[in-house]
Amino acid sequence: MMDWHARFVQQAGWTRALREYLFRRAGLETAGRVLEVGCGTGAILMDFGKHGPSVHGLDLEPGRLAEARRHAPAANLTCGDARALPYPSGTFDITFCHFLLLWVRDPLAALLEMKRVSRPGGAVLALAEPDYTARQDEPEELVPLGCWQTEALRAQGADPGVGRRLAELFERAGMRRVETGTLRGRGELALSAAERELEWAVLTADLAGRLPPGDLQEMKRRDEEAWQAGRRVLYVPTYFASGRV
Repeated sequence: MMDWHARFVQQAGWTRALREYLFRRAGLETAGRVLEVGCGTGAILMDFGKHGPSVHGLDLEPGRLAEARRHAPAANLTCGDARALPYPSGTFDITFCHFLLLWVRDPLAALLEMKRVSRPGGAVLALAEPDYTARQDEPEELVPLGCWQTEALRAQGADPGVGRRLAELFERAGMRRVETGTLRGRGELALSAAERELEWAVLTADLAGRLPPGDLQEMKRRDEEAWQAGRRVLYVPTYFASGRV
């Protein structure tokens, strides 16, 4: 069974340095209320200390919220939809999301809601949104992995290319002083053996029922051989954006 909390912790590790930078720029040290939209199992909320701001998290899935209550017991958690946030306007100093907008049917509506619940002058952050349509795999024999995953994400209702539109979405939402960029450059991602197993667990979950198991296992064997030989490149451009209300 897929351990989604482990996956979310892995993703949180990828963005830790970026979060520290963007939270500092957003004024986390003096913030009174902070909201994570799409908090999942609490992989990021659990990093907030007891003596910081009042921390809130929202997620659509009750099961993941139940996990978040264990991992981030100090957070105020609510079940709800990112496109209709159950908070008064101007409530939060910082509102952020992390690998969320690709799963939202109308990401602009979610950003408008995040803007609405943020106070004037407050910050809205999208910490990580991927563009799987530009995924790069080497050696060439592993290129089909990216194509399969992109199509599987579309079949699940996700927008695998939302990352490349993130700056445009922030501008359409009327954010001010928008700062955008990517998490890392091509070739900078080196996965440990445990991380590679987690990547394959995600890929297997995404492709369940779409490919013969033998085909997937053969690709996994080739993937591991490439990592061991130092020939493996796995790069998914992943974008961030921050703006002021």
